[in-house]
Order: sequence, then structure tokens, then C-alpha cells
Amino acid sequence: MRISKSALQSGWAWSTGLGAVVFVIVAGMDLWLKSLTGVSTTDLQGLASAAQFRLAYHAWAPEAYAVRAGFGLGLDYLLMPLYAVSFFLSGVIVAESFTPGRSRFRRYVLMAAMVAPVGALLDAAENALQLTMLLTGPTDAFARIAFNVSSAKTVAVTVGMTLLIIAVVSRIGLRKARARPVIEP
Repeated sequence: MRISKSALQSGWAWSTGLGAVVFVIVAGMDLWLKSLTGVSTTDLQGLASAAQFRLAYHAWAPEAYAVRAGFGLGLDYLLMPLYAVSFFLSGVIVAESFTPGRSRFRRYVLMAAMVAPVGALLDAAENALQLTMLLTGPTDAFARIAFNVSSAKTVAVTVGMTLLIIAVVSRIGLRKARARPVIEP
């Protein structure tokens, strides 16, 4: 499949911009929940036992807090495809910017770009496990699975963020290079 450079840049800009907006909203809601209860949905990523989840959910015992937590976890599903597309397209931009032609390094960069969609799927599984435990009660088996999935997701998101940062740097570098006139002696 071929994609034009302008479509690549446009898709990357839109997914990154919208992803940043949704991320700010989700993070703001999570900070608000933490300020009200002392526990945020982000804190769930580090929990590995049913007892830890029960304590976190106990902080959300008033229904309004549980609804906020559930809504935050649900809104995170909107963020997942945005960051998956953004990180994947960042990998394509990095491959196009730094690996001309066919090379082994180019294949590695493109394989790293495929990690982002896997990270979004892991994020979806993690949220599903957390929502299930919120609604039906936590078990040690679900808690351990959620912890392991969360750890794998963190690695995938780190790879994606690295690709995004490199893509932004490459775009800024290309703009500066185009803005400077070429003076030959």
C-alpha cells in the first residue's frame, strides 16, 4: 500500500493533535478524581493483587466517584486509536527521514512502528479488565493479568513516544534545513 507524503503528514498531524487534546482531557479528569478520592485510574496500573484493587475501589465507594472512574476508563478508549495511529505514522516518518532505500535498519524502524497498535490493543485489554473488576469485584488472577498487560502496554507506549519525539525532531530539522539557503563556495 502506498500513501502520499502529504497524506502521511496530514494524518500524522491530525492524529497527534487530536490525541494530545483527548490525552489532556483524560489526564485532567484523572487528576480531578485523584484530588477528590486520593486514587486515580492511572494508579490502577501499578496494582497487582485483588486486595490493592479493593482498597482503590473502596475510595470510589460513593457512586459519583465510581461513575467518574468508569467514565475516565471509557474515555480512554477514544484515546487508544488516536495514539496508535499517531505512533504508527511517526514510525513511518522516522523510517522515511532517516533510512533511505531498503535496509535492515528501515525494517527495524517499521517493526517498531507496529508496536504502537499492539500497545493500544493491550491498553484496551487492560481497561476491560479494570472495568470488569470495578463492576464484578477484583480477583487475584484478574489483578495479576491486568498488571502484566499494563506493563507490556507501558513498553509499547514508550516505543511509540520515542518514535513520536524523533518524528517531531525530524520535522523541525527538515523545516530549518529548507529555510536556510544553500550557499556554495
